[in-house]
Amino acid sequence: MPEHAATRQVSRRTFLFELAAMGVGTSVLASCAGSGSTAGVSTAARASTGAGANANMIGIQMYTVRDQLQADFEGTVTKIAQIGYRNLEFAGYYNRTPEQVRALLDKVGAVSRSSHIGAPLLRQDAAGQIKAAKTIGQEYITLPSYNFGNEGLAGWRKGVAEFNQWGAMCRDAGLKLAYHNHNREFAPLEGTSGYDVLVKETDPKLGDFELDLYWAKFADQDPLALFAKYPGRFAMWHVKDMAVTGTQKGMTPVGKGTIDFKSIFAQARQSGMKYFFVEHDTAAQYPGGSLASAQASYEYLHQLLTAA
Repeated sequence: MPEHAATRQVSRRTFLFELAAMGVGTSVLASCAGSGSTAGVSTAARASTGAGANANMIGIQMYTVRDQLQADFEGTVTKIAQIGYRNLEFAGYYNRTPEQVRALLDKVGAVSRSSHIGAPLLRQDAAGQIKAAKTIGQEYITLPSYNFGNEGLAGWRKGVAEFNQWGAMCRDAGLKLAYHNHNREFAPLEGTSGYDVLVKETDPKLGDFELDLYWAKFADQDPLALFAKYPGRFAMWHVKDMAVTGTQKGMTPVGKGTIDFKSIFAQARQSGMKYFFVEHDTAAQYPGGSLASAQASYEYLHQLLTAA
């Protein structure tokens, strides 16, 4: 299967994943699995855009288990797939080539629809990063953060200019750029906020947003209000929970904190969400370790989204 064909063809495994993300019934999935046929990505991908959430869509940002990846990359990817995660968002490939990553994903029956790629890497070799993303089968190159400097709105608008530049390169290659927030973006800034500038001035044809629900809540933002204010702009979410002790806020596995995920997932269509990824930055400190945290988050979301 050509990795860089103008019209990307997807494997049966990828096609079945995308059908599952759409909520297609198990009888249809079984029929497709038995057919041995392949299908183009366009129909399934378009249908899944903003189509709500279900338990087959549960993904993970692999930064959650970075301590395990450093020790055993292949073994950790395998264990994550065994837990049930089928969409893996990477934040580094630990000296593996894109071809090796794609082969491993195929082996364990998973896909990767996004990877976090820093701005310095895009400035250095955007074409190379795009080529790697295509090889792995990703749809998004996602900026994990960005240094907007201390120039006020001018610094944020410089960022927007780069976003649109990289977004055009991604578009021309059949990909899309996305931006992942922390809490700084929501700070008041000259009568607005940096985040408002980013969402309003980044061309929606060139860039989407990956809303980190934890950091939005950390900054006292209501994700539901953001969805209503900017419907359709949040193609991806980071799903992580918040533990509150007194005035201290910290991260915890999904379902073990204070965030009302049921209400948030109920508005998946309005947000435009296509993919979501569990993330727990401090998972290695969780009792049992980062894989135990990943397991706990998966089990909670599977129950929540199956009940829905």
